[in-house]
Amino acid sequence: MPKTIQKTIPVTTENIGRRLDLFLAESDGDLSRSRIQALIEDGCVTVNGSPAAKNHKLREKDIVTLCYPEPVPCRAEAEDIPISVVYEDEDIIVVNKPKGMVVHPAAGNYTGTLVSALLHHCGGSLSGIGGVIRPGIVHRLDKDTSGLMVAAKNDLAHLCLAEQIKAHQVSRIYEAIAIGKIDEDRTLSYPIGRHPTDRKRMAVTDRNAKPAVTHIHILEQFPSLTYLCCVLETGRTHQIRVHLAHIGHPLLGDAVYGSLKLPMNVKYGRLTAGQCLHAGKLSLTHPRTGKRMEFTCELPDYFKQVLELIRHNESNSER
Repeated sequence: MPKTIQKTIPVTTENIGRRLDLFLAESDGDLSRSRIQALIEDGCVTVNGSPAAKNHKLREKDIVTLCYPEPVPCRAEAEDIPISVVYEDEDIIVVNKPKGMVVHPAAGNYTGTLVSALLHHCGGSLSGIGGVIRPGIVHRLDKDTSGLMVAAKNDLAHLCLAEQIKAHQVSRIYEAIAIGKIDEDRTLSYPIGRHPTDRKRMAVTDRNAKPAVTHIHILEQFPSLTYLCCVLETGRTHQIRVHLAHIGHPLLGDAVYGSLKLPMNVKYGRLTAGQCLHAGKLSLTHPRTGKRMEFTCELPDYFKQVLELIRHNESNSER
């Protein structure tokens, strides 16, 4: 386990009114400004004990504290792990990530990752812009979310795809099963930021948050569950999970933003093993040809089985 580094920096008179990120960049020679901004966004920097934005203006007697894991050597190594390749050329590779696979190495998950599988499959022809620990990765899926992901095989493709994602030009459409009966299609527009007390979670909040928009369309309704299509307009961490939990309809099987003690999770949780969420459609513009491309993949077996069981059980419950 990496050690935690904690630093406390008092604000002196000459720094009153300065931006938090600029102050830290000059006060801490161990971290770059971009790294500091990332730590601020992740909630690892507090002012007087509370998370603050990077443009927070410092006041007299403020106490700034940084708390972050000590950097560890990259452990991303090529591994001969089977992956489902949906499309591949000299610039990009689109894969269907299985449920349970972590995208990139992190504490407790240094092997068996999608990055390791891609390093082996592509033989080193992945872009390096994402850093050696996340080569080629321009977006991600949670461990227990299955479905389509695109990775860049060179820096040109990486820059182009990253710009498309930033401009909301990459379309990502998911299928999900939510707990409770949702009566109509909705657009969920709630800002998402780091949870104020739990840094591993995200939350709907007005503090240090970014706009987040999810469009939900009903595919099938049941007395206690709803089968949904979710279209991302933005791509915040855990966005669909956070938005649906916020309106009182957490995803089936989601132990982080719901509860495994909920009746529907008790009933079907053994089949879901995590949130019931699948990225089934991905659309993007090819970085070299400029051609618009659309990729699809079927629901995974576990999702089909849960859906069949729900249709059988919930239909019978209405009789």
